[in-house]
Amino acid sequence: MMMELISMAANAAAEAPAVAPVIGGSLTAGLAGLGAALGVGLIGAKAAEAVGRNPGAFGNILTMSIIGMALAEGLGIIAFFAVK
Repeated sequence: MMMELISMAANAAAEAPAVAPVIGGSLTAGLAGLGAALGVGLIGAKAAEAVGRNPGAFGNILTMSIIGMALAEGLGIIAFFAVK
C-alpha cells in the first residue's frame, strides 16, 4: 500500500510541470475576463447615474460609455489571446 502511494506521488510530481502552464494560462485568461466584465459593469452603472443626474446630456454620456465599454472589452480580448 505504501509503495503504491509513493509511486502515485512520483507520477504526479513528474506530470506537474506539464500541467502548470495550462492552469496558469487559464487563470490569467479568467482574470482578464473578470477585469473586462467589472470594467463594463462600472461604466454602465456610472453612465446610468450620470443620466439620472443630467438627462439632457444623454447623447454625450451614451457615446462616452460605449467607447469606454469597447475599450474595456478590447483589453479583455487582447489579454485572452495573449495568454493563449
